[in-house]
Amino acid sequence: MTTDSRPEPQLLDAAHAWGAADPDPVTRAELEALVEAAVTGDSAARAELADRFSGTLQFGTAGLRAALGAGPMRMNRVVVLRAAAGLAAHVLAVQTPAEDTAGSARRPRAVVGYDARHGSAVFARDTAAVFTAAGIETLLMPAPLPTPVLAWAVRAHEAEVGIMVTASHNPPADNGYKVYLGGRAVEPEARGCQIVAPHDRMIAERIAAVGPVEDIPRAQDGWTVLPADVEQDYLDAVVASAAGAERSLRIVLTPLHGVGGRTTTEALRRAGLADVHVVPEQAEPDPDFPTVAFPNPEEPGALDLALATARAVGADLVLANDPDADRVAVAVPVPGGDAGGTAQDWRMLRGDEVGALLGHAAARRCAGRAGAVFANSIVSSRLLGRIAAAAGIAHQETLTGFKWIARVPGLAFGYEEALGYCVAPEVVKDKDGISAAVAVAVLADELRAQGRTLLDVLDDLAVAHGLYATDQLSIRVVDLGRIPVMAAALRDAPPAALGGSEVVEVADLAAPGTGLPPTEGLRLLTADGTRVIVRPSGTEPKLKCYLEVVAPVAGRAALPAARAEAQERLGRVRAELGAALGL
Repeated sequence: MTTDSRPEPQLLDAAHAWGAADPDPVTRAELEALVEAAVTGDSAARAELADRFSGTLQFGTAGLRAALGAGPMRMNRVVVLRAAAGLAAHVLAVQTPAEDTAGSARRPRAVVGYDARHGSAVFARDTAAVFTAAGIETLLMPAPLPTPVLAWAVRAHEAEVGIMVTASHNPPADNGYKVYLGGRAVEPEARGCQIVAPHDRMIAERIAAVGPVEDIPRAQDGWTVLPADVEQDYLDAVVASAAGAERSLRIVLTPLHGVGGRTTTEALRRAGLADVHVVPEQAEPDPDFPTVAFPNPEEPGALDLALATARAVGADLVLANDPDADRVAVAVPVPGGDAGGTAQDWRMLRGDEVGALLGHAAARRCAGRAGAVFANSIVSSRLLGRIAAAAGIAHQETLTGFKWIARVPGLAFGYEEALGYCVAPEVVKDKDGISAAVAVAVLADELRAQGRTLLDVLDDLAVAHGLYATDQLSIRVVDLGRIPVMAAALRDAPPAALGGSEVVEVADLAAPGTGLPPTEGLRLLTADGTRVIVRPSGTEPKLKCYLEVVAPVAGRAALPAARAEAQERLGRVRAELGAALGL
């Protein structure tokens, strides 16, 4: 007996209707080839076709992000045109009339940016065409530029909405659509931040109400292309406080084939850091990211070329932006070797370590400043709270994501463990890997002049506050239904102890009373201060577990023993949590 693997008539009808409305000849041809293969009995093509038409790509607080390709579950011009039309309708519905400098009413304003990924420029122009036809004054970036430039421009141009076409550090096959809101639809401290509820739901409803794509009005022109010096204007704003005398620190920088190389290099130069060596193989934007398996600086191997360059040139510091430059990774030479040593002589700092270093620098900068607040996500280390308390600065934990961190009133510094840092919230209400790169490099240079290193400061913080050590356990699943099952099992039967310490609190983060908006996740605390947070990933089919232990430190001589203890406890917590989750 054989099974017919050809697609159902309804699936073919949906594919043919999509192709007839698709304005892009490339995705039309791709869909036609996929349909033909499916009709001839290719089971893989049939499964791919069914997946593409299994639903509609949903708009959420992260906007849109998916693989490129034809169909409603992929990123393509049809999906973007509908998203732009729905977003334009939302902006026109919720924004009260803005005023120009003379006090006269003006049209709502949008700024549209894009990176160098496949499709980004076309998606940005389609958005500009839809917005302009809808009556929104639209400013289009002049070239592929980093996400922080767009985030800055939303505030600098007093725009009601900003759109960045990027998939950040996702694989080459992906693209995405990130939305910022300004104007009077959001509270003053949130203007220029990424969207949060209820705007995500309202925008999704507007998109669902959009009619056939061929009926969406699109202007042929009428938007304004911003001048090329918009990048320089961003740099003027973001580097002003760091500008100074020439510095001698030698830096290796990689933009990982993204759009941040030129902007970050210039930002460093303006801060007096001119001895910058950009990894030549990764210097220019390339949407195929040919030298990395995954264009994310956190991934193993992503910094291999940068570290090789650092050894070759005798660097003091390695900086790596992700492809849209809103994040930065940092690597340092370790004691016992020099920059010309072996591969073991360099270490990439964890995001929490860089967050602590930048928090330490920000605490000095904010000394005596009334109303200053430090903030980090709940899955990031608690060390920033200790640094803030010691400096007399208020501290706040938020939900995961810069859409929450950036809208904290009075924010002076914020970070999340996934290499995102906000060192200049008055300029960019989002994570910014360019200004953060400058801040880290300036700190490293100042310490070098004193005969000290970033690692020395981390030691200082451990002696002052205890050694805060973090790790992750990520569980990738094929069946998304496994994630709530595992979480429920942990909630119903949590371990009695973790790492040898009694579990004294199990908090359901979706329940009221946590001090945060409800979110899916669990928080476990033990008597000795060990913390575990378990939550589903917002962008991948994973259950993510964030682990933190705190080891007391009696003095600098006790640091090696404290580190060994912390790593041993993290290993035990990891194993015990895995067992509790049924791994």
